[in-house]
Amino acid sequence: MNSDERFEQLKRNVNTDNLWSGVIVGGSLSEGLEVRLTGDSSIEEVKVGRLVTIEGKSHRFFGQVSDVLLETSDRNLSSHSEEMSVGIISDVIIGTTAYGKIKIQPKLSVEINEKSKTPQAAKTIPPHFSKVATASHADIELIFGKEAPGKFWIGSPLDMETKLCLDINEFTKRSNGVFGKSGTGKTFLTRLLLAGILQSGKAANLVFDMHSEYGWQGYSETKNHQVKGLKQLFPSKVAIFSLDEEHSKRRGLTPDYVVRIGYKEVEPEDVEILRESLNLSSQAADATHSLQRYYGKNWLLEFLNLSGTEAFNMLAGQINVNQGALSALHRRLNEFRRFEFMDADSTHDSVNQILRYLDRGINVVLEFGKYGRDTDAYILVANLLTRRIYDRYAAYKERSLSGTGKEPTPLVITIEEAHKYLTAELASQTIFGTIAREMRKYNVTLLIVDQRPSQIDEEVMSQLGTKLVCLLDNNRDVDSVLSGTSGQRKLRSVLSSLDSRQQALVFGHALPMPVEIRVRDYGTSESYTSLGYTDTNKDKAQINKDKSDLFG
Repeated sequence: MNSDERFEQLKRNVNTDNLWSGVIVGGSLSEGLEVRLTGDSSIEEVKVGRLVTIEGKSHRFFGQVSDVLLETSDRNLSSHSEEMSVGIISDVIIGTTAYGKIKIQPKLSVEINEKSKTPQAAKTIPPHFSKVATASHADIELIFGKEAPGKFWIGSPLDMETKLCLDINEFTKRSNGVFGKSGTGKTFLTRLLLAGILQSGKAANLVFDMHSEYGWQGYSETKNHQVKGLKQLFPSKVAIFSLDEEHSKRRGLTPDYVVRIGYKEVEPEDVEILRESLNLSSQAADATHSLQRYYGKNWLLEFLNLSGTEAFNMLAGQINVNQGALSALHRRLNEFRRFEFMDADSTHDSVNQILRYLDRGINVVLEFGKYGRDTDAYILVANLLTRRIYDRYAAYKERSLSGTGKEPTPLVITIEEAHKYLTAELASQTIFGTIAREMRKYNVTLLIVDQRPSQIDEEVMSQLGTKLVCLLDNNRDVDSVLSGTSGQRKLRSVLSSLDSRQQALVFGHALPMPVEIRVRDYGTSESYTSLGYTDTNKDKAQINKDKSDLFG
């Protein structure tokens, strides 16, 4: 089969009613290839981000449209544009003197005669006049794989109905991020990713559910109707922990465990991460360590029960801390008294309870209820629990390496408002910064969900394996998510063309090349069924109908 025959076969397999094609007329591997559209092609059908194939002599290339241009071979054409814009002259000129041109960034290639047909990173380019067409169903499956265990259908390439799959095995090996401005569908996309991890069984999830959107139920993007959460889709694989039992009961939900935290469990490191939100000076934050050394394990409650100027002056002298800083710290930490989940009488078993579920392969969603609106509560609880869980995982891993214990189940921790923990000042001090930098050293990774990636430490952003980016309208945020990525300028144009809902640019270790997708639907009975949900009520009704039909 020669090149022209392969090209015709390629065009017949293309998944679109509006075909366009072209030929390579110039370009480079670094700057992209220039493609002149054929005369019968409509430039209006060519969209930035569209996946294409290129038939070379010995290689087949896969790439992505990065720009669309109008060109002319006669520079005087603009002087006579008015009289040439109508009638037969226009028909003659379009496609000859005036024509459409696109730019394509080659990403992958495969040798035409190679048996394995496994695409590799493109390290060369096709010759002049190589034929270009939109990618087909078969091309998408060749590049991204078919839906199967470990291959999760995340969405479809733009203008195609083909299932595009994410490699969950690679996804769970490193920390990852979901970014986008408010209202672009980050929560829906995150819920899909968590469902994919659940289906695969490759890792367990611990979700700090700020707005109670992941556990039992959430809301559609337009807030018009409720949608099922992970517990309804996977009842035997998900446990819901609650920080606000009343909130859970009002929603008709009985949580598997109600989380309580004792004052004795709070350590200076848990306060230091709240330094910015509590407006603490460095001196006041450092004083927590002195208080712990002075009072012992119950330092926080002992300190909060302190009253009177004389008592503060005496304490300041005994621990060698400025009295003003100590008073300011006392006022700020008194905020903890309004947290009903804090217990003054004893410590609690929340960490062990979470670990018991995770060890059995049951995913945990911690719903914050009314405390989801309180950033201090969210940061305090997420940091406190994560530090202790991470310490346990480190011990598990070290025992497994020494041969005295089993390998811990990989754990993915999902956090929202991540920039609150991962600023340049805090990332080196918080457990979340440690996890992101260590790249699954102890089988623990992060799934970061945030609308302000520019406020996250650059080193943390550079360690994220896969990024799923919805629309961002802040240039600093765009620069942050694309930092260190090959072909930033081209990806920026793709990112700027995203719709405000149900579209995302996905790139990183879990895919062989960057791709712009329409995120698969979520919230319909068909979407639930595709995720493995079975409606037990319908099953029972069908059983009763079958009995009636059989026995009368």
